[in-house]
Amino acid sequence: MDLLAVWEYLGLELRARFGGSQRGASLVEYALLIALIGVVCVVAVSVLGKNASKKFSTVGSAIQ
Repeated sequence: MDLLAVWEYLGLELRARFGGSQRGASLVEYALLIALIGVVCVVAVSVLGKNASKKFSTVGSAIQ
């Protein structure tokens, strides 16, 4: 066996063993994106909720 044949065999073996599927990596990436979107939504609702509450209080006080 020459050196080129050994490298080709090792390359094929490594690709077969580790390069078959990236499904798990994609699932983790999607889970991280969903978690990040959820955190952004919670922060936005809490900030906007406080600001809206202040505005409603101001308008309610002005009406009375």
